[in-house]
Amino acid sequence: MTLLKIEKTQEATMVVADLDGTLLHDGETFEERFLTQYSVDVINRMHDNGIVFAVETARPVSTGFSFVEKLPVDAVAYLNGALIDFNPASSNYEMLTSPTLPEDGHLKKIGFSSKRACEVCKNLLAELPGMEVGIVMDDVRYTNFDVSKYWKTQTWRYTDFDDVPEGIADKLIIFPNDEQWNQVGSLVPSDFDVHISEGSLWMLMNPHANKEHALDLLAEHFETPMSKTVSFGDDLVDIAMLCKSGRGVAVANANPDVLNIADEICPSNNDDGVAQWIEDNLL
Repeated sequence: MTLLKIEKTQEATMVVADLDGTLLHDGETFEERFLTQYSVDVINRMHDNGIVFAVETARPVSTGFSFVEKLPVDAVAYLNGALIDFNPASSNYEMLTSPTLPEDGHLKKIGFSSKRACEVCKNLLAELPGMEVGIVMDDVRYTNFDVSKYWKTQTWRYTDFDDVPEGIADKLIIFPNDEQWNQVGSLVPSDFDVHISEGSLWMLMNPHANKEHALDLLAEHFETPMSKTVSFGDDLVDIAMLCKSGRGVAVANANPDVLNIADEICPSNNDDGVAQWIEDNLL
């Protein structure tokens, strides 16, 4: 595909970007991925010109919040849209990870009961004993495995899924091994949607907890026509968001399926492709 440019007369009024593999540079570990000052400066200039900027990420608050603090964000969809913050200026870390939502309604959870989550985990383990499964709720991971093998900084608790607190769970996480991979899909209940991230992590979500639905909610909240939105992504979970947007832009390092559906392709995440595109097309 060739690199295309949007016409200046069709400038966006809202830009939405994924973090990992898109806005962030790669690192040797998950924790070492980073945001460059160049990207921060370009997005600030864009925002100063009156363009709404939002982040949609698979990251939970614990690993996404520090990046959000560096950017001029008007909204954030964490956990692929299971937790949406329509006014980050009114939020702090404790509020975002609390089981109690603020009365002003600027936070929205799209999940399922922890009781239902435990039922599903037990049913999966009955069919595939030993599989690594867990529940993410209020930024704590309740799992039957040591989470630190994948993420060094995330809070987690061992569980047999009989002692998980009551609440609204954000998602289920599964790391199937090669043998389990081809079987787990047929075991997912009909009231959950599956998202696969970076070719290894299965996420079972409320069917409305996805980046496409989050984009709809953000466009409605900011009274932005979908035709004037631009979104950036790299992974399979970004495809629906990119297709929904007025312009869907894939970074050059994106999954081949993402490159195939993108309206445009910008340079890679490690070349600050999002910032380059914004600078070339919107500034």
